[in-house]
Amino acid sequence: MSGRAAHRLPGALLAAFALAALAELVSVAVDARTGQLLAKPLLMPLLAAYVAARGGPRLLVAALLLGWGGDVFLLSSADGAFLAGMGCFAAGHLCYLVLFGRRRTRAGLALGYGLALVVALALLWSGLPAELRVPVAVYSLLLAAMACRASALGPLAGAGGALFLLSDTLIATGVAEAPQPPAADLWIMLTYLAAQALLTAGILRSRPRTHD
Repeated sequence: MSGRAAHRLPGALLAAFALAALAELVSVAVDARTGQLLAKPLLMPLLAAYVAARGGPRLLVAALLLGWGGDVFLLSSADGAFLAGMGCFAAGHLCYLVLFGRRRTRAGLALGYGLALVVALALLWSGLPAELRVPVAVYSLLLAAMACRASALGPLAGAGGALFLLSDTLIATGVAEAPQPPAADLWIMLTYLAAQALLTAGILRSRPRTHD
């Protein structure tokens, strides 16, 4: 690949991700199942390829590809698909936590996330299927830790972590059959895509051209 082509590749991949994201959001908005089946599996691989083309951390590529696994599992209604998808996302959160390292997080922010976690679980607990309560609690703890620690990298990653928490909380309200906002599926996807994009941007900005 020529130097000029290699220089253009990250931009082309990012544009492809944006187009796939737009297609996914439109498909969700109009409830076009075929569009979702075509667009959703492209999202995280394109973002991961962008990171790789930028020379970004391998753990970030792994986190995004684990998100792809979660996306694909959650497209299925098969028994166990929800738990498998949650497992993929949990592994992705572990990758993010390793990437964030030992940078300090403000104590007040950590307290806020902790309180949000406790309140959300208390409100949703009785509505969750019995077999999902413990896995959801463990996953939620890991997600809240990731969201909180993301702020240590700056406002982009911090916003990404917060949006990831919001997206998954909306999913949990659906599982628990709790009240949801109008067009909940669209908000879930919009906040999820923004979360992954902002986490990616924040990590790349804090650690340019690394190969961890």
